Amino acid sequence: MQKRKTVLDLQKMKADNQKIVMTTAYDFSMAQLVDRAGVDVVLVGDSLGMVVQGLSDTISVTIEDMIYHAKCVDRGLERAHLVVDMPFMSYQVSVEQALRNAGRLMKEGRADSVKLEGGEKIAPQVDALVSAGCPVVGHLGLTPQSVNTLGGYRLQGRSIQAREKLKKDAIVLEEAGASMLVLEMVPTSLALEISEMLSIPTIGIGAGVYCDGQVLVCNDLLGMNLSFTPRFLKRFANLEEDIVQAFEAYIVEVRDGVFPAPEHSFGGKKPKEVARLY
Repeated sequence: MQKRKTVLDLQKMKADNQKIVMTTAYDFSMAQLVDRAGVDVVLVGDSLGMVVQGLSDTISVTIEDMIYHAKCVDRGLERAHLVVDMPFMSYQVSVEQALRNAGRLMKEGRADSVKLEGGEKIAPQVDALVSAGCPVVGHLGLTPQSVNTLGGYRLQGRSIQAREKLKKDAIVLEEAGASMLVLEMVPTSLALEISEMLSIPTIGIGAGVYCDGQVLVCNDLLGMNLSFTPRFLKRFANLEEDIVQAFEAYIVEVRDGVFPAPEHSFGGKKPKEVARLY
């Protein structure tokens, strides 16, 4: 079995100027596929609240939800590094709370790293987690768990003051021990500045091409929700229509008695008592 990529492997990729590819997965089957394709990092994001659970945001996702899906994904991975989100209010209250919940994600969910949203305010949690042996991925810019205070899903870091705050937060997170940093919905020029300032990799989503890597939600890049059309998204497939058409064909064949055909059946000819019904 291949060894999973570590935070040191990912940091070396940045040093070697090799782009890091990250995507989400929420179940065993998808994890197997993205791992086989060669993705470097798989994120079990709290985006599962919207993608899997049908919620309007990530706020209601629980630590138990994250552990369950992380365990499913872990079983499907051989080489990709597994990052698991710490959900809303699972780390903000105290360092002790962060340690307890991150420990559960690593022990029960088999996470290789955990991801926290926020900057300077959560630096004590990041420092404590890293000191305890739990690798941490930071997340700045648009932080979905703070969507209610940010006023919606909007570009961050527009003003000079906001840009300086994000740069300061990035430095603080690196100094606290974060091994990687997600930048979401920030101007390309700001993402470039932060990426050049830091020795740890930056992973962009809606942050332009100059980050050290990119992340997209698997369902989004596969085109499984054509009504979701943010500017940063590129679809690499159009599975929504393919899946619907496949089910429509299945329905027709079942109702017309075409499926299952003899090659999908066992036992040869129809039994006499059944044949008279057809």
